[in-house]
Amino acid sequence: MKTEDLALFHRIVESGSLVTAADLLNLPKSTVSRRLQSLEEELNVKLFHRQSRAISLTAAGSLFYQRSLGILSQLDETLIEMTGDDAELSGHLRIQMFPLPETVVLNRLIFRFMALHPKLTVEVIDSTEVVDMVKHNLDVAFLIEQSIEGQDVVAKPVLTTELGFFASPDYLAHHDEPRTLEDIAAHNVALYRLINGKVFNEVEVGTGPDTLKVRVQGNFCTNNLIMAREFALQGKGITYLPTEMCDTYLVSGQLRQLLTGYQSHKGECFLVYPSRRFVSLACRRFVDFILQELTPDGKPLPMRVATGAEPI
Repeated sequence: MKTEDLALFHRIVESGSLVTAADLLNLPKSTVSRRLQSLEEELNVKLFHRQSRAISLTAAGSLFYQRSLGILSQLDETLIEMTGDDAELSGHLRIQMFPLPETVVLNRLIFRFMALHPKLTVEVIDSTEVVDMVKHNLDVAFLIEQSIEGQDVVAKPVLTTELGFFASPDYLAHHDEPRTLEDIAAHNVALYRLINGKVFNEVEVGTGPDTLKVRVQGNFCTNNLIMAREFALQGKGITYLPTEMCDTYLVSGQLRQLLTGYQSHKGECFLVYPSRRFVSLACRRFVDFILQELTPDGKPLPMRVATGAEPI
């Protein structure tokens, strides 16, 4: 039995269809079907019930899937033990990237990792969509805290940022400047929405036990932080953003930071990978590489340092 066919069987189970598995693996459906049939013939057992548009596991297929999870995991652990940290990797790495601005450091680290392992192919999906990482065949993801709530994943914080309220002088000239968090509730504030429908209309100020929450409202909603910044630059209202995104505009006078008497809330970017699936050697090496680069002392790197705004 080929381990590639065993892994293919797992992708079919986790994605829910031959077509989806073929798309995720960039293989012709006919190839996936042929390899699955070959695996069934070798095992002399029917793994799936096949309908016109869907497939489902047979009892034998379900048992084989559960038992073979351990086989793949043990094989992966053996490869990790046998392979040195500087060994060349092959295969494919699929990464989801939450579209955060000012994260060029992540892009450069991905390309550095690829340079270390030229036989490895990498795919990066830029999306705010909250998805099942196993079903969508994602090896790792860089996500914000709100997008990993309720997911069965391992999450390691790798970057931090301070968040603040910003508005243009033009907006403030026509509206009373907020002096307290209670004042913010009466202003027009840009809202954020993820593809799953959740709207972030409650923001946090401060950290730890001193964290305060305030509900905001506004006539503009987006999932794009650059659009939210433009909303403030055009004098339409107040926006709540990572401070690094607004540094240039603070210097030029196009934006002003509000409520500076309150302690800033620290947002975090997490490196995430599924907890209920074996982690491939390439994925494990990539995770170790990112953690070594961004959390050398066990603490996430401030975004301001990562982007070069402050020296390390």
